[in-house]
Amino acid sequence: MISPLGEILAGPLRGGEGVLLAELDLGDLDRGKFDFDPNGHYAPPDLFTLQVNESPQHTVQPRN
Repeated sequence: MISPLGEILAGPLRGGEGVLLAELDLGDLDRGKFDFDPNGHYAPPDLFTLQVNESPQHTVQPRN
């Protein structure tokens, strides 16, 4: 389990089944939002673009 700040809180669990427990600091949720900057250097237009095809799509294509 990874915190919003990128710290490992628990795990990984290898070699079998089990339960991982971690203490969460809910204040990290707000602090993590400050670290993420979607309009800054994380999303330069030369490295990241989002294109959406809004035209209707068929779920099943008939076989010819």
